[in-house]
Amino acid sequence: MIPQQSANDSAMNSTENRPLWNEIIHQATTFRRTLHQHPELSWEERETADRIRTALSAAAIDWRPCATTGTVATITATGGAPHIALRADIDALPLQESGQQAWCSRNRQVMHACGHDGHTATLLATALWLKQHQDQLPGTVTFLFQPAEEGGHGAEKMIADGALNGVERIFGWHNWPALPFGKAVAPAGAIMAANGSFEITLTGRGGHSSQPEACRDPILAASATVLALQQIVARRLPPQQAAVVSVTSIDGISNATIIPEKVKMRGSLRVISGHLRSEVEQLITTIVHATASSYGVEAEVSHQPHYEATVNHPAAAEQLAEALSREFGPSWQGEIPLPIMGSEDFSAYLQQIPGAFALIGSDDGEEHAYPCHSSHYDFNDRLIAPAVRILSQLAGVQCH
Repeated sequence: MIPQQSANDSAMNSTENRPLWNEIIHQATTFRRTLHQHPELSWEERETADRIRTALSAAAIDWRPCATTGTVATITATGGAPHIALRADIDALPLQESGQQAWCSRNRQVMHACGHDGHTATLLATALWLKQHQDQLPGTVTFLFQPAEEGGHGAEKMIADGALNGVERIFGWHNWPALPFGKAVAPAGAIMAANGSFEITLTGRGGHSSQPEACRDPILAASATVLALQQIVARRLPPQQAAVVSVTSIDGISNATIIPEKVKMRGSLRVISGHLRSEVEQLITTIVHATASSYGVEAEVSHQPHYEATVNHPAAAEQLAEALSREFGPSWQGEIPLPIMGSEDFSAYLQQIPGAFALIGSDDGEEHAYPCHSSHYDFNDRLIAPAVRILSQLAGVQCH
């Protein structure tokens, strides 16, 4: 990666600094595409971690392993400004890529479909830039390269392994294809929802399709259950409370002439608070049992809460908004309903210390409008440079 410079070099004027800046951004783009070619699932990011750690070592940036495949790097400053942390997620998704880029995934059924490769490359570039300007840092900066964001509770494991030790404020971001390039959102309050999943097992009495009266049909009960669950958002919650209840899987495979004995259903829910999640879970359980009873079948329901809502702290959100405004101008704020109903385990950090999270637009009209988790998605490399500038500003250092 980029060789170290002396302290005197960091005092260069903006014109002299530009070649260094350009080289860091070029290296970050190459690094991002390498990660995209070699994606790894949650808790399997060993090669990814090795690449990150090799690059940090080459730049003489101190680091240590955290939560096995995670990495915590630190650039120490002697100033009295708050110790901040900047975070990126490093894991990929179990998805076969459909894109045609030269850097498409080489790992079957694994792809960086959410932009974590771009987040990681951006954070590495920020670390390299700040290392070259360490004498300008007003406070110590920690860089969190976090595994297992995609449902693996990586943030919790990082926290348990001491990732936030000494940190006073934390910032993170996510590329967002639903926003135009140059727009962002970073509210003082909730930006992303809490989530959870559920599993339903309906047990009836199987038999011949010509004798439904001798059976207790779990297929019919499952169909009714899907419809009945829609009343939760439509009729059981106030319209001011955002919530989503989705049945995403029905497993009742049988033969054309056989009514099966069991059907398994799975789904997810999104809500704006943990308290509301408990209420929705209870409604799901009540409705499932009542519907099952009306169709003469038995029901079992289990719930698994996942991430809490991502709620920005006001002072940190204001600091992040200032950095976004300096980068994108006074009209930087995008227009999307908030909170979005996606979820993020960055919420775990915000439950421990003050901080803020932003969604930064990536749709530049050039094949970057595919949503996250699409097999056609690819991170917009144009985001690397502005995101590095934003993160560096949060650390107290300007870029070229």
